[in-house]
Amino acid sequence: MLQVKIKEALFEYCKTFVNKRLQTVAEVLSSNQIALQSETKSSAGDKHETGRAMLQLEMEKAGQQLAGIDQMKTILARIDVSQRSKKACLGSIVITNKGNYFLSISAGKYVFEDTVYFAISAVSPIGKLLLGSSENSTFSFNEMSYKVQKIV
Repeated sequence: MLQVKIKEALFEYCKTFVNKRLQTVAEVLSSNQIALQSETKSSAGDKHETGRAMLQLEMEKAGQQLAGIDQMKTILARIDVSQRSKKACLGSIVITNKGNYFLSISAGKYVFEDTVYFAISAVSPIGKLLLGSSENSTFSFNEMSYKVQKIV
């Protein structure tokens, strides 16, 4: 039962992470849109054009970040925290001799009851190695040997 609580906590952490990123990008887009609209033509035409071009680049960058956030939401929607599998899959917690990993999105470090977990993407370098692994399997990453101790 504790294992389900850990998964639920990690899943909620990932959802909160995505929502915070979405809020930040939305604020950037909003402020850039306001700045773009208030940008008035000055006597220094080149300065005006440079400012508008920089704002446009920032808007494009924020748009790309929004696409990444949508992709993370899609991945999270595919996770069922109540599911257990003998092989590591999306939504699995993989406990190794070197660390604990939640295969989901790249959301970083999360501490649950004094135990550190890393929310990682299944397409990250270590995520690719963990995906499909089973208990007692081993792999090497960054010249270090890992042993999968448990899959939750």
